[in-house]
Amino acid sequence: MTSGQDAMAWWIPPLAMALLAGASAGAAGPLLVARRRVLQTNLIAHAVLPGLALALATGLDPLLGGLAASLLATAMADRFSSRRDPPGPAPEVVANTLLAASLGLAVVLIQGLGVAVDLNDLLFGDLLTAGRDDLLRAGLALALLLLLLGWRQRELVFLAVDPEGATAAGLPVRTLGQLLNLATALVIVSAMASVGLILAIALVCAPAQVGLNTASGLGQATRRSAALGMGLAGSGFFLGLLLDIPPGPLIACLGVPLLLWGDRLFGGPGGGSVPKVGREDLQPTGDGPPIQPNRAPGAPESAAGAAAGVPAKGRSGGEQPGVAPAPE
Repeated sequence: MTSGQDAMAWWIPPLAMALLAGASAGAAGPLLVARRRVLQTNLIAHAVLPGLALALATGLDPLLGGLAASLLATAMADRFSSRRDPPGPAPEVVANTLLAASLGLAVVLIQGLGVAVDLNDLLFGDLLTAGRDDLLRAGLALALLLLLLGWRQRELVFLAVDPEGATAAGLPVRTLGQLLNLATALVIVSAMASVGLILAIALVCAPAQVGLNTASGLGQATRRSAALGMGLAGSGFFLGLLLDIPPGPLIACLGVPLLLWGDRLFGGPGGGSVPKVGREDLQPTGDGPPIQPNRAPGAPESAAGAAAGVPAKGRSGGEQPGVAPAPE
């Protein structure tokens, strides 16, 4: 291989890393935004840090340490917020408190254990140093996310657009939430090398909001958001090379114009922040029968549940905002 070919080949792994991170964050974003779980996603991003520090100090895989810490933090947040007697603090209070505590604990562990890691690289990324392990993590995260979306598509859509109906229908809401938390943690950890743990929020939020604003269903919003995430990450990468500045922070900055004017890419706004449920969102992903939870005789169905084939228990009739049944 000539020196010219070597000079051209060095940027291929970082570009592939950026595109994988953009695709996975973009694909996860619509469900998180529709469920109003952005703050919890930010908590996951910060909670990864102490787990990474412990894993690096003990010689474990950083992916496992980050996943364990993020899932522990989300479990604590859910536990504190769900207390009934006495009433627990507001979810945003819990999330922000644990978020700050996670960042502080990470700093204490890194300094106290003498972990040889640059905190700035963890927070803001170092895309140009992405290697084979980073690509494998990003590919694994994207594959598992797509597997989850394909396996639990109807349930996740129902949970996103009508959480009360999903609970009344007897769906495993807690299990679905934990699976979505796990997928989110994988996406955040995999984006560590490209845009960093903190700046990954830009790849989750901005493309998702544009996709939700312009799509007619969550399935279409997910595809558009993944494409926009890849475009955002790729544009930031090449612009960073052109201007000789770090690509990660630039990718996060480009999320602002995308959020402001991204709707024009698809001919204007569509259905708002939570798109209507279309038939494509609720088609079975395999040959299995439709979901049929137990329902009390005569109990009405929610609009989203009726479209998905999921009857709701003990709910009054009427459509939920932003939810429309599938066309006949």
